[in-house]
Amino acid sequence: MRGVVLAVLLVACGPDDGAAPVFPDDYAATYQEVRGCRFSLDHDLIRIRVLASPDALTPYTGRTQPFPTGAILLKEQYADSDTRCEGPIVDFTVMAKLDVGSSPATLDWTWQKVGPDHQTVDTDIKACTQCHDSCGKAPEGYDGTCTMP
Repeated sequence: MRGVVLAVLLVACGPDDGAAPVFPDDYAATYQEVRGCRFSLDHDLIRIRVLASPDALTPYTGRTQPFPTGAILLKEQYADSDTRCEGPIVDFTVMAKLDVGSSPATLDWTWQKVGPDHQTVDTDIKACTQCHDSCGKAPEGYDGTCTMP
């Protein structure tokens, strides 16, 4: 029975592709919150909090400057019952900006699902790209980001 549960979890979580997370372990020291704790229908019915790397802050909030290569947007994901996003982080979903035109299939972003242990679970997740392709345009979206700041 234990083996069946483990197999189901591995299939559900996707492969660990061995890629290092695109964000540093100490991200909280320099990243700034751009969206406070909220319920997310689009991310597995959980609570999320969005943070931006220093170079992503102005493009994300101002929505006029392009995101520079390497800019990172990070979603901390919490249990749906954690209404203040103060408990343990369940997962991270991360976007890292690539050079313009370098990866049209992924909207010129690298996408990662990262576990709470900072181990990458999956990279360039098709579901992320598909959703952000439709919602990441004006007026609600901006350059592949899907919500107003």
